[in-house]
Amino acid sequence: MPIYEYHCKSCGRDFEQLVFGGEKPDCPSCSSEEVCRLMSACGFVSKGSGGETVGTSASTSACGGCSASSCSGCGS
Repeated sequence: MPIYEYHCKSCGRDFEQLVFGGEKPDCPSCSSEEVCRLMSACGFVSKGSGGETVGTSASTSACGGCSASSCSGCGS
């Protein structure tokens, strides 16, 4: 059961929630059912053949808060 990030369209709050099956959560602040799931940045560390770090997750890069679906969205 994954934890998803959501945005409430009524009050504007972003929140995370553990979701079972096809459930759709209510906002914990205002109890609105008008929520949409956000795209989450995945965390990973890529190692080269010698063990050196080659790349890290999007959240630690300059584009950590970027909402674009590709690097062409911000020019990085």
